[in-house]
Amino acid sequence: MNTTASAAALGLHDFAFLTGQWRVRHRKLRRRLAGDTDWMQFTGSCQAWEILGGAGNVDDNLLEDPGGAYRAATLRRCDPATGTWSIWWCDARRPQLDPPVHGRFEDGIGTFLGQDTHEGTPVTVRFVWSEISAGHARWEQAFSTDGGASWESNWVMEFERQPGRITP
Repeated sequence: MNTTASAAALGLHDFAFLTGQWRVRHRKLRRRLAGDTDWMQFTGSCQAWEILGGAGNVDDNLLEDPGGAYRAATLRRCDPATGTWSIWWCDARRPQLDPPVHGRFEDGIGTFLGQDTHEGTPVTVRFVWSEISAGHARWEQAFSTDGGASWESNWVMEFERQPGRITP
């Protein structure tokens, strides 16, 4: 097996599609796990680049949230032995990394699961990357309080590629 085929088989470069500059449309539930159907919408920007020869990826985000603009970052790291990715979110409004989600891409869709709490309630967190093309990508976050039997989607990001160079 050649090096390129080996890297692809292991999931390395799975997030290469995200490299570049993006305009992001956010849609977030105002209140999570409360039966709420009121969504707020806002825009933001993201620039992303590969690290570690494609076995990692970092992005820097500006979120123009109506409650106050803030910055956040994502660190993604592939385990080359398993092809599984781990993803950590870092929100500038809090001093710690969120617990990671773990998963992989299958048939062009990336599904990543992890454990966290929301306002004291234990939740399973799911990230799904889908609708990936050269100029577009979609990310969705959902929470489950019943071990994944049911899900509440609470945040959707629609990425539209922008021209220009990234400046990590």
